[in-house]
Amino acid sequence: MKRIVKSLSLLPVILAALAISASAMHIAEGFLPGGWAIAWGVISLPFVVAGLFSIRSKVRENPKLKVLLAMAGAFAFVLSALKIPSVTGSCSHPTGVGLGAILFGPTPMAVLGTIVLIFQAMLLAHGGLTTLGANVFSMAIVGPFVSFGVFKLLKKANAPTAVAVFCAAFLGDLLTYVTTSFQLGMAFPGESFIASLVKFLGIFAVTQLPLAVAEGILTVVIVNVLEKYSESELKTLKVI
Repeated sequence: MKRIVKSLSLLPVILAALAISASAMHIAEGFLPGGWAIAWGVISLPFVVAGLFSIRSKVRENPKLKVLLAMAGAFAFVLSALKIPSVTGSCSHPTGVGLGAILFGPTPMAVLGTIVLIFQAMLLAHGGLTTLGANVFSMAIVGPFVSFGVFKLLKKANAPTAVAVFCAAFLGDLLTYVTTSFQLGMAFPGESFIASLVKFLGIFAVTQLPLAVAEGILTVVIVNVLEKYSESELKTLKVI
């Protein structure tokens, strides 16, 4: 199992090495007004607390899941650290949260996503500590909940696992950016919230759509490998 995790970790690392340096699309340090920064932190906190209890429960029931949990966190860290310039002059990145949400559910990813965002803010200058709550809500809460919900709905409809995984990762990635656009639109409405929202959506949508497709495909590949070599763990997690 450890050998498989090590092998899987090489793929996002290779992608990271190919990425061009730019500012990732986490909301930057000090960019949000104080009231909004505090509000998003308060909204996100209960999800993170719930995630801590969920992780403790899952690990207590099956300690072997620690390896997969660590892999899911590393996957999210590396993918969300990619910095890919946009044709609009801004830039964007995958999120990597879909895999963990499919494996463990949405609340554990609130914890892993928070850890990822803290490290990126402190070590890579992606996002920031004052905007941590907003970034956690979009990437570590909305993204995983969307991915988990889509995966469960499609599996309940007897869709093939590969289709369910792709759609879950694709929409989880895309809805993260839609949420961030809503956050920025509410914080900086300008003449109107709708006009501001459309502006922010337009800035990132061109880049994010192909990135979401790429993340969906990569997540399918990894789940296929896990399905082959870690079938018992995936059955325990009710992924298959």
